[in-house]
Amino acid sequence: MKYYIGLDIGGTTIKYGLVDETGKILEKDAVKTSIKGEEILKNIATIVDKFKAEKNITAIGVSAPGIVQKDGFMTTGGAIKDFFGINLKQEIEKRTNITTTVENDANAAAFAEQWKGNAVGFHSYYCMVVGTGIGGGLVINDQIYRGGHGMAGEFGMMSVMDVNDDQDLQLNSLSFTGATVFGLLNYYNKHSGKPKVTDARVVYDLADKQDKVALESLDFFYTALAKGIINLMVAIDPEIVLIGGGISANPKFLDGLHAKIADMKSRNSDVRDLRFAEVKPAKLRNDAGIIGAVYRAIQAEK
Repeated sequence: MKYYIGLDIGGTTIKYGLVDETGKILEKDAVKTSIKGEEILKNIATIVDKFKAEKNITAIGVSAPGIVQKDGFMTTGGAIKDFFGINLKQEIEKRTNITTTVENDANAAAFAEQWKGNAVGFHSYYCMVVGTGIGGGLVINDQIYRGGHGMAGEFGMMSVMDVNDDQDLQLNSLSFTGATVFGLLNYYNKHSGKPKVTDARVVYDLADKQDKVALESLDFFYTALAKGIINLMVAIDPEIVLIGGGISANPKFLDGLHAKIADMKSRNSDVRDLRFAEVKPAKLRNDAGIIGAVYRAIQAEK
């Protein structure tokens, strides 16, 4: 049996686990993510040393935020500014002496769903992560599609709302309108005049009580997300779209999204009779980064 270390580097925590070649997580834990890149690398080395003392480690798989090139070079690093412009693969290998593979976090989630999740049996699909912003991994014919510059799948950057000539276009993007934090919560907090809400479940509870601003916030959120998904459908025609992120565990979220997609589709004569992909939740949730990173490491061995 071969053993691997999976590392999922997030903005707040680094989740990590010892994983066998079948994808079973044998041990897992998390540490806080430092704002300093060197401190993150030291923590990774400590994690690796712990597992090296227990098992013979074949390889390390890393899930990281930002635009990641195939050779492990970080074009961007999400909220971890010290990772911009470094080769994370080389930095980890230098400190651990273990072969390492680095993958974008959304791509890692897509790999995980292909191996052990709701994308099993599908060959072309999109795994969308709805969180602070919007990210995603695009799989075409069983392969992650990276595009010419490594940023394919970053549908959060596309404009989905009306554009004012003097406005920063980022504010009209899918990430700033159809994401949990920048979209739903930001809209509610901007218009409610009440204490700041930081949990989407609060907005849903208020909507159940027919709170006007909560209902408007959900409609704004669903409209942006549905526009993005419909554009995605007609652009790449996936077999299935999987939605990850914490909000995807809420049945009310999926019910509302399905209803908005159906409504918008029915009002467009060009697409109303077309067959669209099913939209359903991703299966692996918090373990997706660890499992997907290990899957990528296993594939790199072949």
